Amino acid sequence: MEVRRVGTQPSAQAPETRFTGRVRVDTLYNASAPARVKAASVTFEPGARTNWHKHPLGQMLIVTAGCGWVQRDGGAVEEIRPGDTVWIESHEKHWHGATDKTSMTHISVSEVLEGEPVEWLERVELTS
Repeated sequence: MEVRRVGTQPSAQAPETRFTGRVRVDTLYNASAPARVKAASVTFEPGARTNWHKHPLGQMLIVTAGCGWVQRDGGAVEEIRPGDTVWIESHEKHWHGATDKTSMTHISVSEVLEGEPVEWLERVELTS
């Protein structure tokens, strides 16, 4: 068993090559082999979002604060709020982030396959 104390890992700014706007990532857990799980608390400032991306083994989002958006390729933009959970299928192209006026925090849980938990793609272009 391992207890990881809050505040023992520094917050990180998400890279501009994979996100639009200000996004803070707080790593919660990176499992050691043979386990594959990764978890992070991710906070998006208003208007901030991920690029389009895919996860080889899927992704679970648990919204903890604010109001955000999530969209799968070809689908409608959907609003997500605290208490909502989102399951993204493996290899499903999608993005998620804050609305244009509110911040949003979610816990992201995914698994690593062959060293990678995510395949990053192009920026999201929102239209009115």
